[in-house]
Amino acid sequence: MPWPLIRLLPREFHVDFVRGAPMAAVISALLIAGSIGSFVVQGLNFGIDFVGGTAIEVRTKGPVPLGELRAAVPAAGGHDAQVQGFGRPDTAIVRFRTEGSNTFVAAEQVKQKLAVRFPGMEFKPPVVVGPKVSSELMSGGFMALGIAMVLMLGYIWFRFQLQFGLGAVVAVLHDVVLTLGLLSLTQIEFSMTSIAALLTVIGYSMNEKVITFDRLRENLRKYKTTPLRDVINKSENERLSRTLITGSTAILALSGALFLGGPVLFPLVSTMVFGVIIGTYSSVYVALPIILLWGVKRNDDPAEPLRPATARP
Repeated sequence: MPWPLIRLLPREFHVDFVRGAPMAAVISALLIAGSIGSFVVQGLNFGIDFVGGTAIEVRTKGPVPLGELRAAVPAAGGHDAQVQGFGRPDTAIVRFRTEGSNTFVAAEQVKQKLAVRFPGMEFKPPVVVGPKVSSELMSGGFMALGIAMVLMLGYIWFRFQLQFGLGAVVAVLHDVVLTLGLLSLTQIEFSMTSIAALLTVIGYSMNEKVITFDRLRENLRKYKTTPLRDVINKSENERLSRTLITGSTAILALSGALFLGGPVLFPLVSTMVFGVIIGTYSSVYVALPIILLWGVKRNDDPAEPLRPATARP
């Protein structure tokens, strides 16, 4: 028996998406300007991966008290502390940043204070990540983002048309800038995990664009004389229920880790949640308006009707 409240939902949607495009363009421009302003004023809160620091592997007699250890490292003189379990329950990796020129001496002082706070804790020799390694990680991470964008432009251009590819890349750039702006505004730590989150956001956003363009292309073949504005509205209304279900399902799946995952997972999951929301928005109000302004080449091939899975040729 279906859920009774589903009957309250409309069977068809008739939203004029194109009408709201100018207002959405103003909102996006303001958000991008705010993101750039945040970069200029305070920048990103780079973590140890990008600014350098010390990593120490520790081992305890029982399971590592991650919460207590995470709170004890700043008191011992380690800034921007990160504590993560490593392999076994009694092993963890402690990462922190120290002040001063002699990093090894500062790391030894942190070890001594932790040894007093946690009797019986064993330490392996510290590993220091210098500024040179950090700069290489930063350049490599942003290079990965750039390569991903170029490859996706080529894929969309090959599968659809050039204006589709440019619309998708501009929309994904919009998503990346706003996501970085959020990280800058909130000063959430930016690390290699954040790079992974951004790549995930790019993948999700591009997937939304492909689905959007695919429905638009099919309707362009079906409605050859209908104005492009009306075809865009019809295509988006046809896939609106799918968009809402997919986006809400992704956010619900991430909500558990967002609220219960603790400070270790929060930068990753919060970035992904924001990316899902902004990626869905940009599919409608960034990518499609570019196509509307540029125009498209109507395909002269007739649309192929879909057949049920059980139908025989």
